[in-house]
Amino acid sequence: MIDETDDDWMMYVMNTNLGGPMRYIREALKIFLPKNDGVIINVSSVNGTRPFCGATYTSTKGALNTLTRNVAIRLIDTNIRCNVVGPGATVTPAHLANKAGEQPGGAEMLKYSGHFVYFPGPECDPLDQAYACLYLASKMGRHVKGQVLQVCNGAFL
Repeated sequence: MIDETDDDWMMYVMNTNLGGPMRYIREALKIFLPKNDGVIINVSSVNGTRPFCGATYTSTKGALNTLTRNVAIRLIDTNIRCNVVGPGATVTPAHLANKAGEQPGGAEMLKYSGHFVYFPGPECDPLDQAYACLYLASKMGRHVKGQVLQVCNGAFL
């Protein structure tokens, strides 16, 4: 929660969730722009639009969604696509820890946000997120640019 977030944690999460993708995109464009071809897929979260978890986490995921659209606009006249997958509750170690109340601050934040979301709702498997990335990376997604593809099994409509 915002009132329990210290600067060290905030900067760590910001650097991981937003700084990392920004650096990756910048480096990828050095290869993609001369070829006028490429696909960039960021991984966000349903929390990018439905901020029911921690303040830093949800803020960085929302920023990643905006960064994705910004990059897509920059690349609109190219054959380079930039999109983002927004997973919902996906059976991963982090999700299972959150469900069990073992994530720092997770259970406390849900006291405030729980009635705004259907959590955990119907869960997805990691393979469901991989399939979304495969779609975006393939020719099937060739005209998809700047979109947040939310994969949540309908839990966060």
